[in-house]
Amino acid sequence: MTEVSVAKEDVAATGELVVLKSVNKHFGALHVLQDIDLTIARGEVVVVIGPSGSGKSTLCRTINRLETIDSGSITIDGKPLPAEGRELARLRADVGMVFQSFNLFAHKTVLENVMLGQIKVRKKDKSAAEERARALLDRVGVAAQAEKYPAQLSGGQQQRVAIARALAMEPKVMLFDEPTSALDPEMINEVLEVMQQLARDGMTMIVVTHEMGFARSAANRVVFMADGRIVEEAAPDQFFSNPRSDRAKDFLSKILHH
Repeated sequence: MTEVSVAKEDVAATGELVVLKSVNKHFGALHVLQDIDLTIARGEVVVVIGPSGSGKSTLCRTINRLETIDSGSITIDGKPLPAEGRELARLRADVGMVFQSFNLFAHKTVLENVMLGQIKVRKKDKSAAEERARALLDRVGVAAQAEKYPAQLSGGQQQRVAIARALAMEPKVMLFDEPTSALDPEMINEVLEVMQQLARDGMTMIVVTHEMGFARSAANRVVFMADGRIVEEAAPDQFFSNPRSDRAKDFLSKILHH
């Protein structure tokens, strides 16, 4: 019996991709992340939900060091987050990030947007970068828009380009910070469908979202945050049908019955 459990632990140890230990973060007097412990396994899709101001986006942004932490540690694939410089740029290439706003370069075409990081950071030659960019634009359903500029695209199309751009760097993990909250309702599904497909393809994903349907269908685990803490984490079925904490029950009663 013990031998089996030891073997399992070995597997678990090698499967850890993102590990946060006792992470704390303050903005002035506000304690936005309080003793956060979170481990994300390779290939796992973790959806982070909770009320506004609970620290979800800050958590997401600490993982690629857009926000620094005051104490604790964050490792990605066994390596601690680098502080500055070239190592940090390399880390950001390993950690894809998709924001609420699409952050595309307005003066570059869609194709150039997806090629740029590959050439600059991954040092790919232009033809290889273009080939990968076109394949990814096709994968997210906007291949026909390759020669256009971001302003000529709908919000849903721009967000899919932003996903393709992050994927072009061949990241180990993808962070999504409320990727659909700036979109018109009819565009939300086209972005969520791309994310669903990524989840099915085995991409490790950490997704901060208000889209409970996505959390139910795509997540391996739901992490519920409130007041800077992780209050509860569970498989989606368990979390949505039988939340353990009063805070989660209250949150779900507000959002699921509207």
